[in-house]
Amino acid sequence: MARQRVCVVRAPVAGGRRTLAVPVALGFDEPMNIGPRDKPWPRYGLVLTCTTASVAVQGAVPPVGVQQIVVNLLLGAGLVLAFQIAGARRAFVRFAYVWAALGVAVAVARAVDSGLGEGEARLMSAALVALGPPALVVGLLRSLRATGRVGIEAVTGVLALYMLIGMLFSFIYGAIDKLGGTPFFANDAPATASHCLYFSFTTLTTVGYGDLTARTDFGHTLAIFEALIGQIYLVTVVSLIVSNLGRARPNHS
Repeated sequence: MARQRVCVVRAPVAGGRRTLAVPVALGFDEPMNIGPRDKPWPRYGLVLTCTTASVAVQGAVPPVGVQQIVVNLLLGAGLVLAFQIAGARRAFVRFAYVWAALGVAVAVARAVDSGLGEGEARLMSAALVALGPPALVVGLLRSLRATGRVGIEAVTGVLALYMLIGMLFSFIYGAIDKLGGTPFFANDAPATASHCLYFSFTTLTTVGYGDLTARTDFGHTLAIFEALIGQIYLVTVVSLIVSNLGRARPNHS
């Protein structure tokens, strides 16, 4: 049976020090230094800010080349932050930087009309978003294990993850419209960035106004999966984190 390495963390607690063994996997094994004055995971708020700003830019700024450049800049910054927060190895963090730079380069190429299609550009944006959630999950688990307490950083982390899921589906819908050969939305509604974002988040939150609907069976299936993910995530992960906010894990030493 394969042997699993562990990262040993010593965290100060009342009456002594507690040693925690944190599994090492997927390259996320940077040591976590947790001191009495440290706030080891303060950057989840920055990830949430980058994600929220990218949503606002897509919804409010006209769909021109500069819009996609700014969106990919924000998504790339969030991706790098997610890998850093997760304590990824330097090689993985460097990969995040390269991937973020590639996303911006694709947006620039699209803006200068280099022949790159909008479908390819949206697919690249989806790839930028897709790498963020796994890193956030690893970072959240390591943070909770290391601190033994659910803090506000965990809340901002799970909210950032929730918004990234909505953005991921949004870019997928747009890529399908541009690359699939048939319109994604029924009634010939244009699949602009704002329309895809609007449809994605109304589906994720199961609001479902009905003014935009998927045209094909494949689109219907994707929307069903997004709605299920959104509801299950809210009633399990978010509710669990919020209900335990500020509570410390019992010490069974």
